[in-house]
Amino acid sequence: MRPEGESAPGKPSRKSSGPASDRGSALARVLTVGAVAAAIVLIAVLVLGGSSGHHYKLLFQTGGQLVKGNEVQIGGSPVGTVDSLTLTPDNQAEIAVTVDQELHEGTTAIIRSTSLSGVANHYISLSPGPDNAPKLADDATLRGDSTTTPVDLDQLFDTFNARTRRGLQGVIQGFAATYSGNTKQANETYKYFAPSLSATDRLLKELGSDQQVLTDFLVNGGKVVTAIAERRNDLTSLVSNANTALGAVADQNRSLDQALQVLPPTLRQANTTFVNLRAALDDLDPLVNTSKRATKNLNPFLLRLRPVLHRAVPVFTDLRRTVTRPGPHNDLGELVKELVPLHKRGAPASRTGIRALNASQPTIAFARPYAPDLIGSFSKLGSVSGYYDGNGHYARVEAASFNVFSYDQLTQNLVPIPPQDKFNGFDFNLYTPCPGSTTQPVAGSNPFLDQGNLNGECDPSDVPPGP
Repeated sequence: MRPEGESAPGKPSRKSSGPASDRGSALARVLTVGAVAAAIVLIAVLVLGGSSGHHYKLLFQTGGQLVKGNEVQIGGSPVGTVDSLTLTPDNQAEIAVTVDQELHEGTTAIIRSTSLSGVANHYISLSPGPDNAPKLADDATLRGDSTTTPVDLDQLFDTFNARTRRGLQGVIQGFAATYSGNTKQANETYKYFAPSLSATDRLLKELGSDQQVLTDFLVNGGKVVTAIAERRNDLTSLVSNANTALGAVADQNRSLDQALQVLPPTLRQANTTFVNLRAALDDLDPLVNTSKRATKNLNPFLLRLRPVLHRAVPVFTDLRRTVTRPGPHNDLGELVKELVPLHKRGAPASRTGIRALNASQPTIAFARPYAPDLIGSFSKLGSVSGYYDGNGHYARVEAASFNVFSYDQLTQNLVPIPPQDKFNGFDFNLYTPCPGSTTQPVAGSNPFLDQGNLNGECDPSDVPPGP
């Protein structure tokens, strides 16, 4: 046994004392305090100092009730703060911001608020430009074409007159009275209100996409329900008989089980038939491929033909009555029979008419190119007489004496002209202008010679003077 406090030979004592031990403990405490101080300084540098970020300036028409320290967000996430607000010489709000990331050309900014009722809860929302666009330099300025100033709620209310504002106040107070004490129920309503509106909107769009089908469905559905209501006794009997039939099937459960057991061998025996049918279908493929071109548009044609055939039923019914009806001389069949003697009498006249048409063919061929000029003369005649100037309408009509009298300047009287001298001065030579020659000629357009068929029949040089 060793007295308490003594150590075994060759081993140090667990309780040591002396200057060396005190110096070691003091050094350990100093190092611990220094490490803690260094960590605090590092955290302060990272939090308070760190990277200074990227500085930009934004020009808005108004400050939008922003204050220093408001957030700058991108996609709803804070990326910076507002550093200062100053007024430019042209009375615009210059807002300096610091953000954590570089911005690119094409970036836009807008002042937003977290709620309509807030005053000092505004922030700047940035929409960064594309990453492949050039980067904006630090202290770059986004001008008015890249910024949007919001309209405050007060500005909206200022556009209302006093009567409208009083009405709006009444509406708001009415809502307050409606929801007073019912906020929990109102929140539940609003929770499901938007999905119900979306579902209702989709339903109404589907219903409104084809109103005719909806109308037919409602009408036919009403007819079906009416018909079922009229046969309600039969429907009751149907349900009773169906119950009896299903009970009979249940009673024959064993026979049904046997039929199901026999069905697989039957299908196996039918497999050979189906295999042979597959080969027949392969032989049918050329016919199907050939008929594809013919049946390509058959479906839309049949869809369009269906209403035509539906409407044609009464037409063919009336046509049947037209073709054959009881009684003499009252249908199309008897009319055709009576046309036979008429044909015999009309054949000579038809041959004469054919010869007349053949003889008039050159005249018609000559007159055909002049059809536009003839129709144009009728269509433009009214418009020409419609315009007028200080002397009256451009087109004027007056009676002509056709050289019946001559004017004697000495006596200032009309003197009769002898009959043999009435037509002196008139040119009776016939002009033969070509089609389209009533206006100045345009190369390749007019006069029209009908691919040489009018050569020698008209005079291409007979055109109005001038360019």
